[in-house]
Amino acid sequence: MKNLFIAIATFIGAGSLMAQTNYQFQTKFDDAIPVLNVGTFHMGYTPDANSVEFDEHNAENVKQIHEIAKKIAAFKPTIILVEQEPYTNKRLADAYKAYLNNPKMKFDNPNEIQLLAYEVGRLSNAKQIYGIDYQQNYYYALHYALKNQQDTITYKKYGEMVDRNEKRNNINEDKMTVSELLWLNNQPAYLDFLINVNADLLTTVSVNGYSLGTEQATKYYNRNLMMFANLNNIPITKDDRIFILMGASHTAFFTDFLRRSPKFKQVNTLDYLK
Repeated sequence: MKNLFIAIATFIGAGSLMAQTNYQFQTKFDDAIPVLNVGTFHMGYTPDANSVEFDEHNAENVKQIHEIAKKIAAFKPTIILVEQEPYTNKRLADAYKAYLNNPKMKFDNPNEIQLLAYEVGRLSNAKQIYGIDYQQNYYYALHYALKNQQDTITYKKYGEMVDRNEKRNNINEDKMTVSELLWLNNQPAYLDFLINVNADLLTTVSVNGYSLGTEQATKYYNRNLMMFANLNNIPITKDDRIFILMGASHTAFFTDFLRRSPKFKQVNTLDYLK
């Protein structure tokens, strides 16, 4: 009996020790590359269903953007990545070089790339700019087109919650300054919201037991994974620092990808937007 008690005590002690073990896992390479991952609204023409009223030719708007560029340039990026497809990289690099030679040059239809990314690069002396976009069509508004769905509640409740959040925080994107919009776009809760409305909520869209919504959400996940693959194909050295500027829904996905990637270490975006 005495030996039995000793055996039980030993077993309990070992189990308690195992439960208290503080595991230490390294998740980043020692030479992981710093990344500043900034989400933006589209400042020029966009085919996106949702857009913000914004005059990209307004001198005050441009002034505000350039003030933000000064803050971001403090990160001192050596490489800039934007939401443009890789096949345009030669044209993109030529246009960027032209801007560096003449920062007062005029663009017929400027967007966030010309207004913000180029200026960040000029101020930080970044030499390289690449496009990492990957175009893939999907129907994120499928919920509103389908009848006889099994879940008729989740989208409605989520929309009501979003409306309450906007009222509680006095959010009206069409009346916010550029700085206020970028501050909002890069809030962690807002980035999660963008993943929900663009993809994850689609998993609640099913008809007759089949998730048609998931088919569409998969396409958007695939698009963002392909964009991240394009990032991984960029030539990078251990001394590089990367600034990424994209529509905020892509930024939201990249926030998760970068967190898990051993190659990159993401800095706090909000520190550069204060």
